[in-house]
Amino acid sequence: MTRRGFLGSMVLAARGGAAAVVVPVHRVVDAKSRSDPETLRKFWWEIWPEALRELGRVGIQLQVEDGPGELRHTAGDQPIFVGLRRDVLNIVLTDHIPMNWDSGRALAGVTTIYDGYPICLIAMRYARGNQVPFLSVNTVVHELLHALLGDVFVARPKWYQSVGREWRIDSYASRLWLFHDATAIREAARAFVARVARRR
Repeated sequence: MTRRGFLGSMVLAARGGAAAVVVPVHRVVDAKSRSDPETLRKFWWEIWPEALRELGRVGIQLQVEDGPGELRHTAGDQPIFVGLRRDVLNIVLTDHIPMNWDSGRALAGVTTIYDGYPICLIAMRYARGNQVPFLSVNTVVHELLHALLGDVFVARPKWYQSVGREWRIDSYASRLWLFHDATAIREAARAFVARVARRR
């Protein structure tokens, strides 16, 4: 057992012995992404590690497998994802969200089920770490929570449902960040992992 694994098990034991939730993740870096070196440095050295720390300290572990892939576009700007898997959560890292997905708002991320694939699509250029509770939280955590809390399984929400979901996710992310409160998230994550595994 590694030192990190030992310390993680000690933290979980101190929290009452709750078993860690392992979330299988297939991570794809868009081969066509044109992110500049500073964007890549900030994402890989600040934003991604912060997300792993926050989730890890509450017993949610990402089991990451990297794979090749890319985000292509049709003439109508519909995305075509290459290299995804159906039975895990796919995290696709690119430089921008397709315009017809974010309506030109330069969103940092979108999480959905697209053509049967659960996807967190993250634009590294616009991604951020924790800044202001309830308003500006870690992009990776925010998008992962949309998946883990089951938002992706609600087809075509009304506009007011979408606004409510964003507030709910930022609230959960802020409580995770500030108070390490994730009891509800762990239970939802277990259900998400089981549901996605059945898509094989």
